[in-house]
Amino acid sequence: MRNKYLYITLLTMLGFNAEATAQMLAEAPKLVVSITVNQLRTDLLETYAPLYTPDGLKRLMEEGMVFPYASYDFTPVDAASASASLQTGTTPYYNSITGAEWLNRTTLRPQHVLDDQEQKLSPGQLMTSTIGDELKIATKGQGKVLSFATTATCAILSAGHAADGAVWIEKGQWQQSPYFKPANQWLSWYVNQYLPTKDVNRSITDLAVKCVEQLGLGNDDQPDLLCVNYDIQSDAVGYQMMDHNIAALVNGVLERISRERVLFVLAGTTTTEEEEENENERYRIPTGKVYINRSANLLNMYLGAMYGSAQYVETYYKNQIFLNHKLIEQKNLKKTEVLQLAQDFLLQLSGIRQVYTSYQLQTADSEMLRLIRNGFNKEKCGDLIVEVNPGWQLVNEETHQQTTSRAYASPFPIILFGGNIQAQRIQTPVTADRIAPTVTRVIRIRAPNACKVEPLF
Repeated sequence: MRNKYLYITLLTMLGFNAEATAQMLAEAPKLVVSITVNQLRTDLLETYAPLYTPDGLKRLMEEGMVFPYASYDFTPVDAASASASLQTGTTPYYNSITGAEWLNRTTLRPQHVLDDQEQKLSPGQLMTSTIGDELKIATKGQGKVLSFATTATCAILSAGHAADGAVWIEKGQWQQSPYFKPANQWLSWYVNQYLPTKDVNRSITDLAVKCVEQLGLGNDDQPDLLCVNYDIQSDAVGYQMMDHNIAALVNGVLERISRERVLFVLAGTTTTEEEEENENERYRIPTGKVYINRSANLLNMYLGAMYGSAQYVETYYKNQIFLNHKLIEQKNLKKTEVLQLAQDFLLQLSGIRQVYTSYQLQTADSEMLRLIRNGFNKEKCGDLIVEVNPGWQLVNEETHQQTTSRAYASPFPIILFGGNIQAQRIQTPVTADRIAPTVTRVIRIRAPNACKVEPLF
């Protein structure tokens, strides 16, 4: 009799555990809506909060898990490198996306991140897997991955390599890349049938909601991913309009799928405004100009005096200087020695705060170098990275480009809403690359293949 009761107890416990396990698996969201907003800033988001409707940004801020002090763990940051980092869970050091453009060392000409001779536009330069790629692998291709954005760069880099479609707006029309083959013909039919309105963000919202309805995203047992990218104006009107779009997107999705089956993730793609007007001189803030072309020419003259007259500096691009590797090899010079001499010389020039060498960034393991190192990629970057004093401008007289140096980027929020996420506000600063392992953990798939950071929770 005693054994009988023990047997019944064990069966009950096993049944309870099986039920709990099944319930836990059933609770995993089946649709992730990844929302990224270019130039989203926490300070402005909170400043304009009284203007928001109950169903938009206010709802996410009050009912979601909010990380108000997020940043990127590398520099420099633009929409391309940020989009790649969000989806790969790593930095340009590994995913290879250092920016929308870089200097092609073979042609010595700028190359766009999406350039592809066969497909015209593709994610071919993205060297690691993304959330969408891992979702496709985990579901054996059954999970749907789609990306809609205001630009091709954000749409394609967010989509990853294995997506079912990436759509963006260009010259008042919907655009697609032949690289992606839609899971069905509805998306192609829609973008050929309808034109986006002048309100591009609203057009993106309407397409995303229609896509959820027509393709049945989140309705089966396989998780799906929908990436939505917006642009925002840094004023009250811009944040009000964004609030309306977020409300329309959230309500449109939740009208078709229960909240437990959807995870919304909101983040900013970039918070650096490189082309901002420099008003430091007007307000008597210390400032000045560093001319990268003049600095490179002076460096070439110095190296010529040390090793004999020749073209040691091959070219320069943005804040990078490229040395002539073939010449250094022909003269049997030690590259590390040349780099050290070049670094020491440039540091003597007015306005240059620091110079980093490619060798230093690939071999040193220093916390002080972390942001620069993470933003460096040996295939895409120069031999010398020049950092100018905060408040100073880096000027290229040939291309007429100038950027103002800032050591601090305004933080943006990361907000998770839906699923079983509990409302809370976490003041600890976090980095955006932690979004990818968080999302993959929540939907129970493995993280992208270069992701080493911990999830947010």
